[in-house]
Formats: sequence, C-alpha cells, structure tokens
Amino acid sequence: MKIEDQALAAAYAHAREAYPEEACGLLLGDRGGSGVDEARRCENTQNALHTEDPAANPRDARMAYSLGPKDLFFLDKSQRGERPARVVYHSHVEVGAYFSAKDRDDALLFGEPRFPVDYLVVDVKRAGGVVRALGAKLFRWDGAEFVEVAAYPGEA
Repeated sequence: MKIEDQALAAAYAHAREAYPEEACGLLLGDRGGSGVDEARRCENTQNALHTEDPAANPRDARMAYSLGPKDLFFLDKSQRGERPARVVYHSHVEVGAYFSAKDRDDALLFGEPRFPVDYLVVDVKRAGGVVRALGAKLFRWDGAEFVEVAAYPGEA
C-alpha cells in the first residue's frame, strides 16, 4: 500500500489540529490501484458516546476514537465505488503509534475485519509547546492478527 505524500500530510495535519483528542479519517484511492492519494476527515464521536454512557464507553476522545454513523455509511458505500476507502487512520496522543487492543476490537466483528481496509496510527505529541506528528505505522489483517506492514517518518 503506497500512501502518497499529500494524503499522509493531510492525516498528520488532522492529528495535530485534533490534539489533545484523537483524530480519525479515511484514506481513499482508485479501485485496482496500489495506493491512496486522498484523505477524508471523519468526526470522532467518542466524546458523545462517553457522555451518553460512561460505563459502556469509559474512554473519551483523548484516548479513543469512534467513527460516527455518517462516516461508517460513507466507508461502507465507498467499498462499492471507484475510489474506495482503503485505510482508516487515527492518532494516538502522547503514547506512540501502535495498534491497541481497543483498535483491534473496534476493527473486528465476530473475529473478522469489519471492512477490507488497513489501519494507519499516527503518533502525535506536544514538545516545547509545539504539537507534531512524529510518525505513523500501517497495520494489516494477516488472517489472525493485525501486523505492522509499514512505518512512515514524522514531519520535518
């Protein structure tokens, strides 16, 4: 999966702007192509879920993300279009780019991926008063687990 520079830069910008909360979005590319070249920002609805039912959703948007119904509908519909979403991205705030147990649980339905996409996790941190995207890692389902398949450098 080739993530074009402009799509990665857009995901990094979104992660910086959403800080101290997690950003989330989709990366799209041409059907049959080998990469993605467009970023589409999504709404992180985790704060609303947490407020509505904190027992069921103990994490707020500083520690989790949740795509809302409109974004899930777009993601699903895009799978039948000419430019499907091929990557779901989100940021991890101050903890590094890794695929967490919650990320895994959210990506699976009955033990199988909910969507035929990869997952990009952006590492975003504040240092010296400046928020920076320090890099990202791409994860893919290998039939049993999500494994890291690529790493991307941070912003210059």
